[in-house]
Amino acid sequence: MKEFFHKYWVMRKFDISVAWKKAKRSKNCYLFLAPYAILFAMFFVYPVIASIFYSFTYYNILEAPRFLGLQNYISLILEDDIFLTSIKNTLMIAIFTGPLGYIMSFLFAWLINELPRWVRSVAVVVFYAPSIAGNCYVIFSVFFRGDAYGYVNAFLQNLGIIDAPILWFINPTYMLPICMVVILWMSLGTGFLSFVAGLQGIDKSQYEAGYMDGIKNRWQELWYITLPNMKPMLMFGAVMSITTAFGVCDVTMALCGYPSTDYAARTIVTHLFDYGFSRFEMGYACAIATILFLMMILCNKAIQSLLRRVGT
Repeated sequence: MKEFFHKYWVMRKFDISVAWKKAKRSKNCYLFLAPYAILFAMFFVYPVIASIFYSFTYYNILEAPRFLGLQNYISLILEDDIFLTSIKNTLMIAIFTGPLGYIMSFLFAWLINELPRWVRSVAVVVFYAPSIAGNCYVIFSVFFRGDAYGYVNAFLQNLGIIDAPILWFINPTYMLPICMVVILWMSLGTGFLSFVAGLQGIDKSQYEAGYMDGIKNRWQELWYITLPNMKPMLMFGAVMSITTAFGVCDVTMALCGYPSTDYAARTIVTHLFDYGFSRFEMGYACAIATILFLMMILCNKAIQSLLRRVGT
């Protein structure tokens, strides 16, 4: 056993010395990378570490943090019914809008890629517009107004389906489904744009070689040539889809109010906003953020494992 540890230590020491020599030879590269690395550490790595640290404390900004251990997490999971509701709503939004928006973005990009160049340019702008227009979801507040002047209520009343206007954004039955539709509509743009760029970057000669090697139809072409060449764009689209699905807050707050009726449109980020910016219970808010962070990482890992199988 002593010999084993001695050999292991010698090998580790050798690896460290080799890595140090390589780093010394590449010191100019590290100097060029230093500004970005410092900014990334300050504005991304440090906030995550600080959030995890404060999640184990009681911290209200005015007083020094007081260590609580796992009390914030115990309270969240065992005592906070509204948080459990927000998890359920967030997962429903993620399951509905995430995969569906991801698949729809790719299919639209794949279909539009076959169009003439000027038509493709117009279609890209149309699909991407909801993502860059900040408050475009307000359009849906006009369609789903809770009186007879709302387009949907007027349409349903004219058909005789309903007798009285429905309060779409107050009735808990309809709030979350409508928000899902709005979020899905807004989430198509970024992934769609990356997919269009990826499809344009594939070498056309690969398709000719594929047909010579036995590819017989467009579906085989998609699976064996298109998707393997687009793995970076597929990963980017997946990350954006996860971020959009789990980061829902503005849409539900603007359409359904804050707080929503019976917390029917409450999401994890809305719950975090409540405790962080309304009650200033930063330790509790950091615990919520940490749980959300872990959920997003797990989903990201699951999607990565699925994308590795593409084209195999």
